[in-house]
Amino acid sequence: MEFRIVGKIVDAQTIAEGSGIRELALLRQRYGVGHWRKRKGIATVRLFDRTTARAELHWHGAHGIGKVKLKIREWL
Repeated sequence: MEFRIVGKIVDAQTIAEGSGIRELALLRQRYGVGHWRKRKGIATVRLFDRTTARAELHWHGAHGIGKVKLKIREWL
């Protein structure tokens, strides 16, 4: 599903880091070595058909690499 974040991500929190991330080997292979964290937060998103809604987002990120594998987890 294609979407774009509108505004800021609020209530961001870490839900896993380091070896607690199931996809750690894949992240390191694809994006490089870093202090990887799995995070979640709430944001307003705009879908491809131009509708907007609030959603809980999950993503992986590392310092110097940024957000990767951003996905919508739940609609609010």
